[in-house]
Formats: sequence, structure tokens, C-alpha cells
Amino acid sequence: MKLITAIIREIQLDKVREALIEADIKRITVSRVSGHGQQRIEEMYRGQIIVPDLIPKIKIEIAVNDAFVDITVDTILKSARTNDTEGRVGDGKIFITPLEECIRIRTGERGGTAI
Repeated sequence: MKLITAIIREIQLDKVREALIEADIKRITVSRVSGHGQQRIEEMYRGQIIVPDLIPKIKIEIAVNDAFVDITVDTILKSARTNDTEGRVGDGKIFITPLEECIRIRTGERGGTAI
């Protein structure tokens, strides 16, 4: 089991969510987060150019069995890019971490069946 965490642009959420549903991945958690990496956005405030420290993003978390890792990652990669071929700085990141255990609270099921 793996936990896939993707940080994407806010405007890409609907596209990514629809692509995941088409790929038969329907259980996701979405959070609004903010942070910064290489992306730099300049804004005009009272006649001066400012660069905000934190940029709003969307964090998607998906717990999957090992068979769905590649499908999930490929789906996010294709749908989260702002430019279909190369993408742009600020499109986001995907993190894959081992998931030690998953327990469904309602039934007490454990492991891959609880996902």
C-alpha cells in the first residue's frame, strides 16, 4: 500500500479529479494548502510589485494498493500539467510514501481491503 500526495495548482483540481474518476480512482482527500517552490508570482499592490511568500495550492491525498500506484501517478501527471507537453514551473509535485497500515473505522477491516 502507498500514500500518494500531490500538490497541484488550484485551477487544475477539477481536471485532475475528473481524470482520476475516469481511471476508476474515486477515493481521494482534498485540502487547501499554501507554500512555495520555484514558482514566482508578482502582484501589484498600491503601485508596488510584491512577491507573496506563500502561494495557494491544492493537496490531494490518495491511499492505493500497489497495483494502482502507476495508474494514479500517470493520471495526475497528465491532468495536472498546465501545458500538455512540457508543463510549467509551479505545476506541482507528487510524493509516494509507504503506507504501513490502513484501518476502516466502521468495520475494523485492515490492510488493502480497507482502502
